[in-house]
Amino acid sequence: MKKKWEYYEEDNKKEKHISDKFKISELLAKLLINRGITEDDEIETFLNPKRNDFYDPFLILDMEKAVSRILKAIKSKEKVIIYGDYDVDGITSTAVLKKFLAERGLDADYYIPNRLEEGYGLNKEAISDIVGQGYTLVITVDCGISAASEVDTANKLGLEIIITDHHKPPEKLPKALAVIDLKRKDNTAYPFKELAGVGVVFKLIQAISIKLGLDEKEYLKYLDLVCMGTISDIVPLINENRVIAKFGLKLMKVTRNIGLRELIKLAGYKEINAAAVSFGIAPRINACGRMGHQDEAIRLLLTEDTLEAKEIADRLNLYNMSRQSKEKEIFDHAIEKIEEENIEQLNSIVLFGDNWHHGVVRNSCIKTCG
Repeated sequence: MKKKWEYYEEDNKKEKHISDKFKISELLAKLLINRGITEDDEIETFLNPKRNDFYDPFLILDMEKAVSRILKAIKSKEKVIIYGDYDVDGITSTAVLKKFLAERGLDADYYIPNRLEEGYGLNKEAISDIVGQGYTLVITVDCGISAASEVDTANKLGLEIIITDHHKPPEKLPKALAVIDLKRKDNTAYPFKELAGVGVVFKLIQAISIKLGLDEKEYLKYLDLVCMGTISDIVPLINENRVIAKFGLKLMKVTRNIGLRELIKLAGYKEINAAAVSFGIAPRINACGRMGHQDEAIRLLLTEDTLEAKEIADRLNLYNMSRQSKEKEIFDHAIEKIEEENIEQLNSIVLFGDNWHHGVVRNSCIKTCG
């Protein structure tokens, strides 16, 4: 296989200028330039993130609509349900919003679809069940932006939906009450587009806090969970994500979230950093969704009982071990197929197996021969 190396053009003058101005090495200055971080404010935020580096959440399209509707629900004690996703981003998004609303006097419920039976995102059967149980408002987190048909169904049934998501929208947006997604083409006022789903939820609770005149600690205290979801979703750790990561990792070290604390202990990492989140904590949360036990993960982050937290954390560890075992079986089987059929020299290989676990299966197995 022929490989072509691509090199960044060096700008020694700019490197020297940034190095001198910010008192950093020229190597670090070069790395910043290579990553497109060249403006003074961008460099300062990258090197020294501060709490006031968060942008005004009301610059986001539909934020005002969403906040007004949620405040109405809080005042009227409506039946509200948070519709999340089964990965770490979705689980942390659900936990953060539920906890924040509970402290405002709204005991919202949650719904996490089963990956093996329902798949990803909103589905019409779940919407019908939600309507049947008397809910009047659904707030999606980390999902919903592609659910135009499902939102139409909800509208016909008299169920209002607020969408918060971070995935790329389709050309035609769902006709929800509010659609909060930084990747909307018409969302030009907000300076940053790369927040994870939990980052978007963070902006929502920030906006509600501002509207209610709350102290900033009322939303900043959730940065441990926001950080966990952000790092796990592998979004670029620049701009607001870097602020989230810096302060969130600090908060994780002294977290008051009982479930998270037990999970950190179980992971066994001596230092709480991005690696500990990515390789120690996130896989155990993700294993729940992959193995069809998504409710265990959200219960872990919501529980106020230490004994329950320990028991759930232990089960998460077992789910992760099972996931690892099944993943190895699938991978070994895939390699056997490649070798048996003598197809190693192809540029790409797509494989399938009748008994491969849907929640664990790798979408592709690529073996590159040099």
